[in-house]
Amino acid sequence: MELSFTNYIEQLINKPALLVISILIMGVILVNGWTDAPNAIATCVSTRTIRPKNAIIMAAVFNFLGVLVMTILSSTVAQTLYNIANFGDNSKNALIALCAGMVAIVSWAVIAWLFGIPTSESHALIAGVSGAAIAIQHGISGISMDEWKKVLYGLIMSAVLGFAFGYFITKIIEKICKNFDRRKTIPFFKKLQIFSGASMAFMHGAQDGQKFIGIFLLGISLANGITGAEVFEIPIWLMILCSVIMTLGTSIGGYKIIKTVGLKMVKLEAYQGASADISSSICLLVSTLFGIPVSTTQVKTTAIMGVGASRNLSKVNWGIVKNMVLAWIITFPACGLLGYLTTFIFMRIFV
Repeated sequence: MELSFTNYIEQLINKPALLVISILIMGVILVNGWTDAPNAIATCVSTRTIRPKNAIIMAAVFNFLGVLVMTILSSTVAQTLYNIANFGDNSKNALIALCAGMVAIVSWAVIAWLFGIPTSESHALIAGVSGAAIAIQHGISGISMDEWKKVLYGLIMSAVLGFAFGYFITKIIEKICKNFDRRKTIPFFKKLQIFSGASMAFMHGAQDGQKFIGIFLLGISLANGITGAEVFEIPIWLMILCSVIMTLGTSIGGYKIIKTVGLKMVKLEAYQGASADISSSICLLVSTLFGIPVSTTQVKTTAIMGVGASRNLSKVNWGIVKNMVLAWIITFPACGLLGYLTTFIFMRIFV
């Protein structure tokens, strides 16, 4: 199904259901912008390498480039999210359930944002959509276990690799620069951190951008009465739209998350911030190329933990870490249940 921008606008005018699901998905992307996207630029802002406004502009540009370039190379992450749930053969009811899932995701994310906890919007997205599908299908037949296996692999891989890369890359940089005058290395590492922050924003777009594109295309297909797992050609205008909305979300509320990730969890120097960003980028690149949806929040925060642990475990604010881990643990069941209950309510009201 090829979809031009003009064709999409015409459908918005003629199909109110498409307008509703588009607004809700855009709302979820906006929330991702103020909860997940700030993680990409948190370290370079916290070390005062780049000003927040400039960092947001950088994130916008490289988010888009990440979506564009990596989708051309491999769109498997988008396809995984498109196929992760089975909403049945009734496209009208399926669209209602998907709307309910989006409402649940936004509600959960806003609650977390109010407390400044960088929960994973990726986890919430997967859980909310799956909970909605389980509700409408009255059981686990509403989810695709093959796609969920990729999610579980991603959970383990992102945590382990994020921490390990953060730890060892920091150790390697310290060993290489052991005999250097630290003051003379600062300008180099500040430049490196801008580069690594840009690469992190690029990979955030590659991962999270594709996830939302997959859900967006699912909403469009359901609004057009298509319930099968059809392969879509991803239009460039949709990549641009997702990037712009993410950026808007980051500019609205991102600094609260930046403070939690970049300032409160571990006190970072420029070389450590660069280490965290490089580690996160490598982990995200590997997972994206293999089509495994992972949480950019989880990757970035575990990488920062690894950086802190390379100096001394006491350098990590384990109270903040505990809150983050608890948020990750409860997101799947809590947001899944919220998606389930919201779908149950929506089906009673609109069917």
